[in-house]
Amino acid sequence: MVRAEGRATPENKNGNENEYIAEFRDVTFVYNKGVTYETKAVDSVNLKIRRGLITGIIGATGSGKSTLIQMLNGLIKPDSGEVLIDSENILSKDVKLKKIRFKVGLVMQYPEYQLFDETVESDIAFGPRNMGLSEEEIKRRVESGARFAGLDFSLLKKSPFDLSGGQKRRAAIAGVMAMEPELLVLDEPAAGLDPAARREILGKIRDYRKERGTSVVMVSHSMEDMARYCDRIVVMNQGRVCMDDTPPKVFGSSEELFSAGLDVPGITKVAYELQKLGIDIGRDIYTVKYAADMLCEKYGLKASAENF
Repeated sequence: MVRAEGRATPENKNGNENEYIAEFRDVTFVYNKGVTYETKAVDSVNLKIRRGLITGIIGATGSGKSTLIQMLNGLIKPDSGEVLIDSENILSKDVKLKKIRFKVGLVMQYPEYQLFDETVESDIAFGPRNMGLSEEEIKRRVESGARFAGLDFSLLKKSPFDLSGGQKRRAAIAGVMAMEPELLVLDEPAAGLDPAARREILGKIRDYRKERGTSVVMVSHSMEDMARYCDRIVVMNQGRVCMDDTPPKVFGSSEELFSAGLDVPGITKVAYELQKLGIDIGRDIYTVKYAADMLCEKYGLKASAENF
């Protein structure tokens, strides 16, 4: 089987706890607890996030995915259970959440809630400054973060509230990247961006993970994005984890995805139709390049182009 483009699948031969950068242990969270509209957003979740991979979390609206990832840096505290970062329970009394938030960078779904300072530059510098870094290092990180996010330097002196939706998204990403976190958590990172900018940002996140070894957790409604950029996929349904596997196995289980209120990538549907016509390249097709590689392999053609 041909592996998807750019995939890295590091394995820990010793099988020790260092294999995982984060873990949820029997975590439950309830909104509006004790009132008529009480809702169990996260229900007894047990999940381990592997170090050095891009882990995608998908699920229908209200499945609990956004609530879950906000627990990774203590923004939301569970009603029961434990959240561990590097095997350390972040809810313990002796743990400093400030230190955890430097280690776990969170880009929220709505960037306007994350931007607050007078200028974009000072907003991006907020995290590094609170880390106690020198002004020279802060300046380097602000420029590095802005460059990574594709944020024009001419916008740095503007108010973040004068930016467009897409520019706010880039500024929010720049602010988190400036802290150089060990675990990067992104809720709809490409929201508000056009298709070209979407590919640019997600491609940079993939390349950054590959170069720096940073662990990434990403939430998105785009099955195509999840298929193309993630090493592992977690599927949530009604507050619970119902699948946790590689992209081929997850997207090859269309019935389970449909029952969770989700769809499959468009290319997966094409593979299903080809199978009906007698052209069987597998039911676990989840990227265009993967489909092209399988067709080339089946008919003895030259390898497909590298970029799709």
